[in-house]
Amino acid sequence: MEEPLNYGHQHTLLLLNEDQLIVADCSMCGEKVSTPCFSCAEDCGFYLHKVCAEAPLELNHPFHPDHPLLLMHHSLLIKNPGYSSGYICDFCYKDGNEFVYHCSCGLDFHIKCALFTFNIAENNLKELEHVALLLPLISTENDDDKLEDVAKCFGCWEPLAKYTHFSPDCGFNLHEKCAKLPFKLNRVWHRKHPLVLQFNRERLSCKICQVTTRRGFVYGCSPCKFVVHIECVSTSFDFTVKEKSHEHPFNLFRRPSSFICDACGTEGIYVAYICCTCNIMVHKKCTSLPRIIKSKWHDHRLFHKYLLPDEFGSSDCIICHDEVDPEHGSYCCSHCNITFHVHCVTEYKYSYSIVTLENEDEMPNESSISVIEWNDAGEAEKVKHFKHMHNLMLGPFVGGYENSCDGCMLPISDPFYYCSECGFFLHKACAELLKMKNVWYHLCQEPLTLISDKVFKCGLCSEVSNAFAYECCRCENKICLRCVVALTPGAQTCLKHEHPLFFYRDQERKCNACGKATWNAFCCKDCNFVLHAGCFSLPITARHKCDEHILLLTDHDDNNYSKSHHCDICEESRDPNRRFYHCATCDTSAHVSCVLGNYPFLKLGSIIYEETCHPHPLTIVKKKYYYPDCDECSNPCEDVALECSKSECKYIVHWDCVAPDSLWFEWSM
Repeated sequence: MEEPLNYGHQHTLLLLNEDQLIVADCSMCGEKVSTPCFSCAEDCGFYLHKVCAEAPLELNHPFHPDHPLLLMHHSLLIKNPGYSSGYICDFCYKDGNEFVYHCSCGLDFHIKCALFTFNIAENNLKELEHVALLLPLISTENDDDKLEDVAKCFGCWEPLAKYTHFSPDCGFNLHEKCAKLPFKLNRVWHRKHPLVLQFNRERLSCKICQVTTRRGFVYGCSPCKFVVHIECVSTSFDFTVKEKSHEHPFNLFRRPSSFICDACGTEGIYVAYICCTCNIMVHKKCTSLPRIIKSKWHDHRLFHKYLLPDEFGSSDCIICHDEVDPEHGSYCCSHCNITFHVHCVTEYKYSYSIVTLENEDEMPNESSISVIEWNDAGEAEKVKHFKHMHNLMLGPFVGGYENSCDGCMLPISDPFYYCSECGFFLHKACAELLKMKNVWYHLCQEPLTLISDKVFKCGLCSEVSNAFAYECCRCENKICLRCVVALTPGAQTCLKHEHPLFFYRDQERKCNACGKATWNAFCCKDCNFVLHAGCFSLPITARHKCDEHILLLTDHDDNNYSKSHHCDICEESRDPNRRFYHCATCDTSAHVSCVLGNYPFLKLGSIIYEETCHPHPLTIVKKKYYYPDCDECSNPCEDVALECSKSECKYIVHWDCVAPDSLWFEWSM
């Protein structure tokens, strides 16, 4: 053992040799300790790798010269936007939940990743000198599977077996060529500044191959926001490329300046491929763009076009809502006259599939309704919905806002269908939804199926409901109709805002309705109005026992008298700049959560037949004027409860007592 040290620990630390090593985790990096390492002399379970103990508190990394990397515990990051629990290392792309090297611009690195890349930058890879070089795997006709090497180089993230490489015990595999990369490069196709070896901090796509790689290194120019992959800088490209998606071959054409790709409409440099017959110039990656795809963003097949037909006119991308240039390539649906940027609709491999045969059958777009009668205006006046036993009639509007749609549980509004034999209502938009539908934010490839006979917890908004939902047959995840309708690509209308709203992902904004920060929100292009998904789908009207009238959802309180800014239900203070429910007749004002309660989207009066702790069917109820005691917990049933449907039986239980929020089980209705 060596002389005592503590490295910031309250007790003395002792350096262990290999004979004294036990199975334990390092208290800084969380990995299994190996010699040399320190242990606590007081045997309190504190262990440190020697390299972690000696890690500097501040690291000025050559691959990230803009800011220093600061060593801190990951718990300090949770206070920052975008962090919830741990972090993702920007070098190896694995998670971490202990100490981290963090930069104010959002880069995070494991301790060993930060120090390993620092040693590469400083050409200080002495630990590799004793490691044997492994030769690349050679492909043979009968042994091609040897090239299916899953290990990747930590520098360029190309397959490790592609080139001569190191595989040291520390777990960092590295091509020999990547261990000796020059720090700066000058290239004729980027004359303004030298290209510097660095991390891809801004997640920019490579200007040559158009692929965005988060892990490893790139050569980049920070002032120009310009990066190229290590592999693309030195790769020799095929002179001729022939793909099934295009009728003519593409020929290599090296350009010292930039160009706009005719296939996708984005910039490229240096390496281009041209089709002399069609007079088009494209990226290498775009030579193989599929001509037809099935996308989770749309229910019809999408066709790639180099020029949009005239009938599309000026069009915005359904995904990002920016304009699509009609003179460059895009994907479009001729049925619906909608367009998609190539890079938007093909960004994630799981979100689309390639259609190889043009006459391949599409997913059946079977409507949920069959039309029985048409009116003089050409509208479906009488229909049969496959989820209801009676025929439905197109409203005249009846009952004000007293009724709710049985599909989405929001207040009924024009246009809608109703049943004259029972109290069943459907918004026209909810009635016309397909029996099977692609949902872009669901990870499984299969379309989802419309269901209406279960109590479920929405996989997106987490609300419990027994209205309509779309269910995945593979993972059994369910998404409520409010989320499906709201997040259908395209412009959305909101009764509380004059302009159309568009859904944007991965941009932090603050919701105007509740004031909470959100990364996914409905935003207005014309003003700074923002709603997160939960507030977008709030009922415009609601009822509560605190007032005999219908309460109207209100954006802000114009009353400047501060004492009036309280909730008439809970009697707590209320922010006048946030949404609330209000009765103008009685001047009643209340928090949204106080009016709606815990389960606003459960259909009251519905009967549950699933076998529970009670032998009779149970009805979903919410008592208004008297609150019988729960037969499970003996507390008054003030919120949603289940009551025996047989009048002679007085059984009643809180919903929460028999159906917890998690809803790990399903209820049949």
